Amino acid sequence: MSAEASDRMAANRALVRRFVEEVWEKGDLDAIPDLCTEGSVLHAPDGDIVGHEALEAYSRAYLGAFPDLEYSIEDILAEGDRVAIRSRIRGTHRGEFRGFPPTGRPFDAEGIAIARIENGRIAERWTSVDALGIVRQLGLLPESVTGEE
Repeated sequence: MSAEASDRMAANRALVRRFVEEVWEKGDLDAIPDLCTEGSVLHAPDGDIVGHEALEAYSRAYLGAFPDLEYSIEDILAEGDRVAIRSRIRGTHRGEFRGFPPTGRPFDAEGIAIARIENGRIAERWTSVDALGIVRQLGLLPESVTGEE
């Protein structure tokens, strides 16, 4: 691998780490335009989130529901213009979440995200998180669904 390619992948890893730190850990949504392209797309399981304003609204909803959100990167890998992370996400349900009132219950889940970098900013992200595990931990499913009694 050339030194240039190695430097580019290191810069891409640093960009993704900065996104996690600024947006998810510090809640600094004003950092999004510096970190993501104008037409950046988050390919979320329930539909694409496109552009800075939509990403800010999406992030604001999560940070409002889980104001104590902790997002730690467990593994990070880079190849070409892609960066993959395996993360652990923890928080307490303190605000409305997808129409559900706060339960005050904590959750702890793992997730994976892949980012595509373009000209030093995030152009696309694909995410997968244990959403079923989260809603179970928050008590948002009927007992007949979770198997708990």
